Amino acid sequence: MPKLKRGDNDERATDFVESLDRGLRLLQKFGTTTGPMTLSDLARAAELPRATARRILFTLERAGFVATDGKLFTLTPHVLTLAASFLRSSQVVTVLQPVLDRIAATAQEISSLAVLDGEEVVFIARGSPARMFSAGLDIGYRLPSFCTSVGRAMLGQFDNAELAARLAAMRRAPMTAHTVTDPKLLLAAIIADRAQGYSLVDREAEPHFRSVSVPIRRYDGAIIAAINMGAHVDRVSAGEMIDRFLPLLREGAEQVKSMLL
Repeated sequence: MPKLKRGDNDERATDFVESLDRGLRLLQKFGTTTGPMTLSDLARAAELPRATARRILFTLERAGFVATDGKLFTLTPHVLTLAASFLRSSQVVTVLQPVLDRIAATAQEISSLAVLDGEEVVFIARGSPARMFSAGLDIGYRLPSFCTSVGRAMLGQFDNAELAARLAAMRRAPMTAHTVTDPKLLLAAIIADRAQGYSLVDREAEPHFRSVSVPIRRYDGAIIAAINMGAHVDRVSAGEMIDRFLPLLREGAEQVKSMLL
């Protein structure tokens, strides 16, 4: 990550804490592999000198975020307090959770809330019928934005020129045999979704799974999130998603608009 220069913004450059930035980057690198990691692996992944990474890791260990046997390092459950703080402080989650629960109970299907984070979407809340357990789109789950219905619903907030530039610069590796990766086709699809007010994506992000999403707008009309419902293709048709799920999603999105600042 490049350092901030005084010429860019004197106040931000003065207030920038490089050691904190490095520590956060190092924490994120634990997710790049499964299982414990060595000091060398973490230093290399975070592009830090080995001695710097060592000091940061032992600081994180003392704070309770990292555990080590002297050779290997792992995250501790204490890191979940960071995610919990976000969820407790998020107005979007607080306002949308009752909506997700109601939609899920009515449709007897899982409903999810996602936000845009760079090129990806991250799911930050969900509603699930009591009868249903499902792995997959849990809180914190991330997917590319270009091939998901929540992602396309949120990408529609950008004007055509900016959207085209974002799609061209975005990593667009296919997730399934059905994934559309051509930036021109994606641009046309997102523009069409923006006009109709929803996005339906069929088996592009995950095999055998389709979903429909609508954008969540705050009081001034700005898109800040998206909610969706999805199901296995053998269980719910695209037509049923439009006829049964879409009205519930639209009603929920409209209901919370005046409540989001």
